[in-house]
Amino acid sequence: MGQDVLALSGKTAIVGIHESPLRDAPQIHPFRIMMDCINAALDDAGLKLSDVDGLCVASGDWAEGGAVESVTEFADYAGITPTYFNGTDVGGCSYLVHAAHAAAAIHSGIAEVVVIAYAACPRWWPIETPSFDPFVFPAGPGQFELPYDPTLISTYALMTHRHMEVYGTTREQLASVAVTFRNHALNNPNARMRKPITIEDVAQSPLVASPLRRLDCCVVTDGGGAIVMTSAERAKDLKKKPVYLRGFGSAVRRTQISQIPEDLGTPAVISGKKAFEMAGLDHADIDVAQLYDAFTITPLLALEDLGFCKRGEAGAFAADGNLTLGGALPCNTDGGGLSSNHPGKRGLLALIEGVRQLRGEGPGVQVKDAETALIHGLGGTFCASATTILTV
Repeated sequence: MGQDVLALSGKTAIVGIHESPLRDAPQIHPFRIMMDCINAALDDAGLKLSDVDGLCVASGDWAEGGAVESVTEFADYAGITPTYFNGTDVGGCSYLVHAAHAAAAIHSGIAEVVVIAYAACPRWWPIETPSFDPFVFPAGPGQFELPYDPTLISTYALMTHRHMEVYGTTREQLASVAVTFRNHALNNPNARMRKPITIEDVAQSPLVASPLRRLDCCVVTDGGGAIVMTSAERAKDLKKKPVYLRGFGSAVRRTQISQIPEDLGTPAVISGKKAFEMAGLDHADIDVAQLYDAFTITPLLALEDLGFCKRGEAGAFAADGNLTLGGALPCNTDGGGLSSNHPGKRGLLALIEGVRQLRGEGPGVQVKDAETALIHGLGGTFCASATTILTV
């Protein structure tokens, strides 16, 4: 890693956050939710909209729950004239990528105050079953699977089947992930699901895409959030305790599930290594983690790729209670996408929960005296990843 990148470590901070409490927002436009979140995050930081000169939103497809169409369209709606802007969209981890890019922009003097925001309303917006258009990739790797029109969940189900077959991961181990995160959601007043569940409940819930059952899948909610970033120097004079971006990494590798490595490795192998190297920290230094959990298999793959356990051992690691409060790596402390909220792209909401943990403001469970948090997101069919390490 270049010295210029290492020099970014700890030079910028998240100074304001807000997560929409909405989980079911009929007929409320996503732009309205985003604007409410931005204003609240700025108030949290003690800043005003007029202070903002940077804006990051992931451009999206209206069919995906009313996501933002473009950074220019939302800037016009918000009344912001950003001189730094970013519309990078690599799926659910886009906002972790935005935070890294914003850190570079702030440190280099391109921007002073950057807002990163997201909202979507898939519960009421006209939405189609997400699948992959064979006309988009008429040749290349896509020609071998896209003619069969796979859905997004079917590709995750294939990964789950493979992990079970190769490494002996069990139905009960997968279910333990859902049970753990549901227990974390019980005290979160805004969590979509707050009723306790058991391993048996998960295993007996309706089958969606074998072997994934309903309770192996994330909730579908409306909602959104926003964060405010600025320099570490300016952060000292603001309203809340700053949370510093100590390390980050991102990577993109392959788009088709048929091209996945035989060991099921995702780009997290690359992004995690870069984040740890930049932060100058090791796995034992991480107090709390927020791992993307669109399905129960997703955080298990992340645990292995990021190096918290060896390949094939994540199922047992989770089932042994390591992801619970008091475990070796408390994870998804607000309930995560499996129980709290998942408007379609959860990376920003995971980042917000990481900040809350380091501030001592966890709405679900709170890790005592947490000083380091790792946030990890995925995009698409395991084809993009981003990892961020935060410290106080």
